[in-house]
Amino acid sequence: MAPKILELPASERPRERLRRFSPDALSTTELLAVVLGGGATGRSAVDVAGRLLADFGGSLREMGQAEPAELERTGGVGPARSAAVAAALALGRRQAAEPARASARIRSPADVFGRLGPLLRDRRQEEFWVIYLDTQSQVLLERRLTVGLLNSSLVHPREVFAPAIATASASVILAHNHPSGEPEPSPEDIAVTCQLVESGRLLGIPVRDHIILGDRAYVSLRERGIC
Repeated sequence: MAPKILELPASERPRERLRRFSPDALSTTELLAVVLGGGATGRSAVDVAGRLLADFGGSLREMGQAEPAELERTGGVGPARSAAVAAALALGRRQAAEPARASARIRSPADVFGRLGPLLRDRRQEEFWVIYLDTQSQVLLERRLTVGLLNSSLVHPREVFAPAIATASASVILAHNHPSGEPEPSPEDIAVTCQLVESGRLLGIPVRDHIILGDRAYVSLRERGIC
């Protein structure tokens, strides 16, 4: 039977090693054990963490896509621990996005990908976002409007442009993710884009672009000459 964490010398315990050295000194399993905070009957936190990681193919990205209930299928992981793991992975995604988001100016589709890509790449459903810009292309507001398959009934021009009017936005950029990881636009993507481009034209608030975000790539509908 593997020793419990408290049976290990202090210098070998993950939490103490993290404090003494740094998080980088720990393996992924050990870091996960720190998040779990404890083991289960007959198993240490490291054992439980190792089993949890193995249940998701050794991939933190796969684990990050899971619902808390799926994490709880691993023995020793209850509601409190699954919530802690989900929260830690969500924080990691947000931390990964921060350097790109530090710049509040959108100069290109790549800026949109760098800003929203880390947040959306592991989402299981499509999320439709709008970035509202001033005359200098500075971000005034960034808002998720819908979750679910993108279509014209889900995305109404009123929901898109009401915040633009309220913030006196000069233009907007549309963005959504494809959970498949492939950013090629669908017929519905194009239809929604053209509808919103026309609405923006009537309101005098142009739609600068619609960026479809994949896993490691993106498509700019403006660059494609669509709408």
